[in-house]
Amino acid sequence: MEQNNDELDGLVRKRIRALRVAQGWSLEELAGRANLSQSSLSRIENGQRRLALDQLVTLARALDTTLDQLVETASDDVIISPMIDGAHGLMRWPVKGDPGMTVVRQRMTEPPPDNPARMRAHPGREWLVVLSGTAVLMLGHRRFRVETNQAAEFPTMLPHAIGAEGGPCEILGIFDRDARRGHLRDTRRTGDDCAPDLPHTT
Repeated sequence: MEQNNDELDGLVRKRIRALRVAQGWSLEELAGRANLSQSSLSRIENGQRRLALDQLVTLARALDTTLDQLVETASDDVIISPMIDGAHGLMRWPVKGDPGMTVVRQRMTEPPPDNPARMRAHPGREWLVVLSGTAVLMLGHRRFRVETNQAAEFPTMLPHAIGAEGGPCEILGIFDRDARRGHLRDTRRTGDDCAPDLPHTT
């Protein structure tokens, strides 16, 4: 359902107050950062003063956000169903707010490869958290044991691979655009859909 102007107006005012409170700032502190009087800011938050574009730009900057984010409306399309690849035991979700990002969940049963030639290197960054079990992350000649609820983040220009240790493990990984493309290129080049690195996405 589309929001009317009154609903958007109220949403923006609530958002300004919520962002201020999240920063731990008083009305006086935010007013000073935005070059407004404390009474003007109070009236803006309480709906007693018209929202002016120039003030919204200044407030967005003071709150370390953008005007687009400050006036963004709620989306009806909130729930995202995963794309499921049963053959490789993974699910993946796009991040609508940042089309360059992809979230992947994968169950692994095999250890990482012993052969360094099967480790991948490409531009980008990856972040992962182990949901259950124990994972082994290979970065160049270094070996990292990643336990349940531990996370790892690394530049993918380092040769890398990941696998399970002592039984199956489940991981949740986040790829930036370069890392996603790198995995796709590697898979097309090698034809190895089951390489124990984080899975590629399309």
